[in-house]
Amino acid sequence: MPFMRIDFISDIVCPWCAIGLYSLEAAAARIPGLELDLHFHPFELNPGMKPEGQDIEEHLAEKYGASPAALAGTRQAIRERGAALGFEFRPGARSRIYNTRDAHRLLHWADEAFGGAVQRTLKVAMLKAYFTDGRDVSNHEVLLSLATAAGLPEAEARELLAGTRYAEEVAAAEAEVHAQGIHAVPAVIVNQRHLIQGGQSVEVFEKLLRQVMDEPHLA
Repeated sequence: MPFMRIDFISDIVCPWCAIGLYSLEAAAARIPGLELDLHFHPFELNPGMKPEGQDIEEHLAEKYGASPAALAGTRQAIRERGAALGFEFRPGARSRIYNTRDAHRLLHWADEAFGGAVQRTLKVAMLKAYFTDGRDVSNHEVLLSLATAAGLPEAEARELLAGTRYAEEVAAAEAEVHAQGIHAVPAVIVNQRHLIQGGQSVEVFEKLLRQVMDEPHLA
């Protein structure tokens, strides 16, 4: 059975990361028997974000200089892309942007201690919590509820969030990504050799996956 390692570099508060993930998985579903070994890696879009977060309209205007009309158009395009993939970007849910360091610490632990499948469950839950339900993904109680729903032990998750466990590992992973020249997300590395960036279409991801499948090293 074809098997591919996917290193998916992304942030929880990045809409194109959600689109990229769902597009990638939809592409894989078009290829009979293909299995993805997904591993998520941290990329904080706003590592210096203050604890209370920031109004999303204010943030995007400051960061990108986008007008209200341009932002509205982008939001509509994102909602349509998400709907086509089965992911709901609920209007008004993303009212603020938050610091995501603690979310990434949880995701690092999930992969290290419980494996990629559990990490994916938690990642998707975080994306839905933020973009669909409008929850604060920097809030420890929110993160704890998502972690336990994904099957992580509550006591250990609470202890992790209360301290700084995996903070150095997350910082090191982000530094490595930057050193590789990756400065935007999503960034998807297939079989540790092929890099594709952005919230690409299902067709673009499918073409790449099929190309990689033809390589002799795929086992």
